[in-house]
Amino acid sequence: MARFHSLEVTDVRRETRDAVVVTLAPSRDDQDTFDFTQGQYLTFRRNFDGEELRRSYSICAGRDEGVLKVGIKRVDGGCFSTWANEQLSVGETLEAMPPMGTFFTPIEPEVAKHYLGFAGGSGITPVLSIIKTTLAREPRSTFTLVYANRQISSIMFREELEDLKNTYLGRFSVLHVLESEAQDIDLFTGRVDAAKCAALFKSWIDIGSITTAFICGPEPMMLAIAGALREHGLRDEQIKFELFASSQPGRARHKVENAGGVDKGATCQATVTLDGATRIFTFPKHGQSLLEAALENSMDAPYACKAGVCSTCRAKVIEGEVEMETNHALEDYEVTQGYVLTCQCYPLTDRIVVSYDQ
Repeated sequence: MARFHSLEVTDVRRETRDAVVVTLAPSRDDQDTFDFTQGQYLTFRRNFDGEELRRSYSICAGRDEGVLKVGIKRVDGGCFSTWANEQLSVGETLEAMPPMGTFFTPIEPEVAKHYLGFAGGSGITPVLSIIKTTLAREPRSTFTLVYANRQISSIMFREELEDLKNTYLGRFSVLHVLESEAQDIDLFTGRVDAAKCAALFKSWIDIGSITTAFICGPEPMMLAIAGALREHGLRDEQIKFELFASSQPGRARHKVENAGGVDKGATCQATVTLDGATRIFTFPKHGQSLLEAALENSMDAPYACKAGVCSTCRAKVIEGEVEMETNHALEDYEVTQGYVLTCQCYPLTDRIVVSYDQ
């Protein structure tokens, strides 16, 4: 089964000075493959000077728009994002994996819910997909968005958000917080931190009515917001977040106490199933991740960030014990069920059995 599929670029629209929105069209045979769920992302690959780079970008379209769109913001020193912003044009072809990710909750048309979204910069892309889909498919639900940016000119989808406010009067509200530009209300100037959240919950947002909160943006902001939400009564299962860059420990690590000293020459026999095929190979217990070992043994294992941030390389450990160095993507219940990020996965036992198919 092909892991990457060709998508035709049908439109490239300049959204801000350093961000574009790219519209993509799958082939007729791949239409169902790219039938995404709101909040999911696509992983692209492209060769730059003979080196393959993979990058993940969130889908910003709603499920009912009938199109596939991603927002790509230029990152300083970012090869893929710079190329997409400066050179990508209509008619070109991009290779992408099918939509992935669990940054969403099931749509329930008969239920009235109040959603809260926090987005920082380009973190608006998956949140926008969630907003549009939820408002269209849950007619009794409401959505409040807190959107943080440096200044007005850097606000992605500003006009589209205003159109949504007008389309869904009384059901959608957006609060813009600008870091470097003064606003009429002081509360909406500065950074979104724990103190800012507390003030918002006191005067602008009825935190007690919130069903689910979605957070996507820079990690320090996300951690502060998540902490504030918990402090004001939300449970972990009510808080969903998406992260594409990180510098601090994330959610629960799957750690097992390993008795005895470290034997740097120790190896592990891995039995790995991918796309229905099983391969057995041996690799070092230390210094090489399971993903690296699978790739070295000619398995086309899925991956994107290799940093424990996305969930592209997710697999389930059936037998044996492993440890994840970093986990920013899996929910705690997934870790409990045996799922791991193979890019961060190192064996603790002499034999492990792992499946990418479960």
